[in-house]
Amino acid sequence: MSLGAKAILRLRVVPNARRSEVVGVHGDAIKVKIQAPAVEGKANEALRDFLAERLQVPARAVEIISGGKSRDKVVAVEGLETVEARNRLLGGN
Repeated sequence: MSLGAKAILRLRVVPNARRSEVVGVHGDAIKVKIQAPAVEGKANEALRDFLAERLQVPARAVEIISGGKSRDKVVAVEGLETVEARNRLLGGN
């Protein structure tokens, strides 16, 4: 983990999934299925928690910087470089 680093990730999010998981690549984004519904911010909260767990960072380090009400989101992750964050999500580490 690099101090002061900030990963920027483009995500394609599918709410109401059977389970939360990283599906793979969708264009230039990472496709993520989230179990929570897209109601009252529940899917965004679940996404933040899911990413924090997969990326091994505190939930407060994950911020949705655009696309709060869209399936296409841009997320910033404090403490990781973008390449490392993508590898952790896509590699399953």
